[in-house]
Amino acid sequence: MSDTSATIRLTTAQALVRHLAAQFIEFDGERVRLCAGGFAIFGHGNVTCLGEALYEHRDALPLWRGQNEQSMALAAIGYAKQKLRRRFMFATSSIGPGAANMVTAAGVAHSNRLPVLLMSGDTYVTRLPDPVLQQVEHFGDPTITVNDAFRPVTRYWDRISHPAQLIQSLPAAINTLMDPADCGPAFLSLPQDVQGYAYDFPAVFFEERIHRIRRQMPDAHEIAAAAEIVKSAKRPVIIAGGGVQYSGATAELTAFAEAHRIPVVETIAGRANFLAEHPLNCGAVGVTGTNSANAICEDADVILAVGTRLQDFTTGSWTAFDKAARFVAINVGRVDASKHLAQPVVGDAKLAIESLTVAMSGYKAPDDWASLAGERRAAWNTYVDGNISPVTKEGSNRPMSYAQVVGAVNRLCDAEDRVVSAAGGLPAEIAANWRTRSLASVDVEFGFSCMGYEIAGGWGARMGQAETAPNKDTIILVGDGSYLIMNSDIYSSVLSGHKLIIVVCDNGGFAVINKLQNNTGNVSYNNLFEDCNIATEPFPVDFAAHARAMGAESEAVGSIAELEEAFARAKAADKTYVIALQVDAYEGWTDEGHTWWECGTPEVSNSEAVRKAHADWEDGRKRQRAGV
Repeated sequence: MSDTSATIRLTTAQALVRHLAAQFIEFDGERVRLCAGGFAIFGHGNVTCLGEALYEHRDALPLWRGQNEQSMALAAIGYAKQKLRRRFMFATSSIGPGAANMVTAAGVAHSNRLPVLLMSGDTYVTRLPDPVLQQVEHFGDPTITVNDAFRPVTRYWDRISHPAQLIQSLPAAINTLMDPADCGPAFLSLPQDVQGYAYDFPAVFFEERIHRIRRQMPDAHEIAAAAEIVKSAKRPVIIAGGGVQYSGATAELTAFAEAHRIPVVETIAGRANFLAEHPLNCGAVGVTGTNSANAICEDADVILAVGTRLQDFTTGSWTAFDKAARFVAINVGRVDASKHLAQPVVGDAKLAIESLTVAMSGYKAPDDWASLAGERRAAWNTYVDGNISPVTKEGSNRPMSYAQVVGAVNRLCDAEDRVVSAAGGLPAEIAANWRTRSLASVDVEFGFSCMGYEIAGGWGARMGQAETAPNKDTIILVGDGSYLIMNSDIYSSVLSGHKLIIVVCDNGGFAVINKLQNNTGNVSYNNLFEDCNIATEPFPVDFAAHARAMGAESEAVGSIAELEEAFARAKAADKTYVIALQVDAYEGWTDEGHTWWECGTPEVSNSEAVRKAHADWEDGRKRQRAGV
């Protein structure tokens, strides 16, 4: 038995790091350190005390130097997602602007329910040196600092004003990171003087602890009610979200769908829950979805939503379903399970599906319903075949497009490679055109739709992938807009030896927002470089040369055939490889498969085109479910 009276005198920073290093997780019989290390940019707010402590534990908690505070936190998020939330990494910054840079990343983790521990330096609790370097002063409230900006975008927030507070706060932060229902970012504000204060910590605080992911059993009454609703269905459909993967429930969901002959559609976060060739896989649903998935959802009378927060891109702003359709929602989060008056099943997806399988014994959806779903998916596959082809049916060349790039990479990558993308036009093109060949192999960040996630998140994802599949690749699809926002982790990936394959699709600006601008009757303005307020003729960025300057191998290509040849060279390379190409800003978009999406349009305008678009948008609102 441990001596509970024994103490160890350490600084706040030393105790924090030592406690982190003592946490382990056991999953499927494997025991590994819970925190896989972290990312840091040091400044005066964290280098002297936290930096000293991290150096002493550099073997247990490897530290990676980021190039931007936001991107290193995004890398930690990409790692957590690749590890299916079973491990996490931390990111630490100095005070002021360095801390503020991580707020966007906190929003990504919060929206996507992903664990990351964020730690920033803060002003002094004594306030004797105030105002200090990089301090934002609030004259009416001296307790407010930049770090308070993390409150709306974190699941756990605390300012450590005394070393002893760590004994309660740090385990609470870790428990938040590991809790399936409350999972999200945790933030610790670390005043510069408190980081160095010493305290006699209980020795038991640093003993090794084994964590296990909690699996919450669903309530029997909720299972019974859900079973009655689904069994009454003549046209049921399953929406499979990202929570299916986090629960490790893909096999159970597949078996459930097969046993009851229920078609399955996927959210963007739930891409790669089902293999493409599975006969019940109807494709991606919603605004960035497929004709097959959206048609089957529109006709469904019961929707079983598993592990999804039912974001507006999934629901078509709640126009993708018949107004009379009934919802059953399985989710570890009470709020997510209860949206739109769904019959909630609050609990772990794996356990809930197993329980629902028993409760629905003997039920099968009508054969003609599954057959109709298969016919619609076959029709969509035929459409995709033409959509990703660089030539028309008549044999003439088509303008190079995102869809063609997605199709080429999909054909050429290994089945277990991981594809990473985010924001802009690529999420829709991947959702519609990517044919999943292995489970949990797609990471499209669209919960927060954060431009800049692609390369940074891919760097973190590669770290996780390298632990279990070092011979497979992390492939990043990124537009020129996101690349220009955040690209410095190309350098990080080369320095750290984490190879990435990056395909940069240059369409001359923010082409997908230009598309939305045009679709709502507006003229092109301030999205494509050619339509911006500029002092010279627009010119293409030499992305290949830029990537070479950061140590990567790179080349520019001018056709899909050249892309295929370059991709083979990228696969054979031993370090990060960047392939740049130009795609058309106007032609080649996947225009099929989209539901209506609520987008604010001007009720009054001098433009007839804008007024017509507003009328069309308002007409689409007639199909919207009013929260019931």
